[in-house]
Amino acid sequence: MNVFTEALAWLFSPDRWQGSYSLPTLFGQHMYYTLVSVLIAAVIAVPIGWLIGHTGRGREVAVAVSGAARAIPSFGLLVLLVLLLGVLRVPEAAIITFVLLAIPSLLAGAYTGFEAIDRRVLDSARAMGMTEWQVFWKVEVPLGLPLLVGGIRSALLQVIATVTIAAWVNLGGLGQPIIQGIPLRKFDQVLGGAILVAVLALVVDLIFALLQRAAVPAGVRAAPRKRRSRTALKATAAATA
Repeated sequence: MNVFTEALAWLFSPDRWQGSYSLPTLFGQHMYYTLVSVLIAAVIAVPIGWLIGHTGRGREVAVAVSGAARAIPSFGLLVLLVLLLGVLRVPEAAIITFVLLAIPSLLAGAYTGFEAIDRRVLDSARAMGMTEWQVFWKVEVPLGLPLLVGGIRSALLQVIATVTIAAWVNLGGLGQPIIQGIPLRKFDQVLGGAILVAVLALVVDLIFALLQRAAVPAGVRAAPRKRRSRTALKATAAATA
């Protein structure tokens, strides 16, 4: 408990909020690497996932690639890329590492969102005369959006947690107090950095949980309520019969 109190005192110390290693600066660095990496990964993975979900082809390859990417140790990959690209290209090495980490979740969210759609809905859209592009953009994308947002949510959380290792190669971020404090045995600083990363992850998770719920089309959200209402009416009728 004493360490926790000291960690809070370290967090709210005036020294933590000014200078080149201030917490706002480290937070900005952490979010920069997170957002840039997830954005690049989304540009790569989402169109591929949508294509797989729409055509039904290539799913096995996508699953294999995603599984292989998940199995790669992030820290080992970061060190390898730094050695290959050179110490002058450490930011590029870090972003490549985080992009590879984010791709599997985004890819899975994109194609599973399309696969989860009832085929009868797609058949009805085509029967109404919709073109394949209209089916894709007006039916599949809106109905598949909640699972895609879930994939983005998962990717962001994974990258937020992993960006802490960027401090090992002197890229800053909220991992800096943790990496710096371990050899110095400054446990208040280590715990303070860990609290910041945990709070950031929880806030992002909450925001995207709300976005994922909001991404469900209104008609889909209303359908369960309508079914429950019909069930309740039938039960009432049966009870009064």
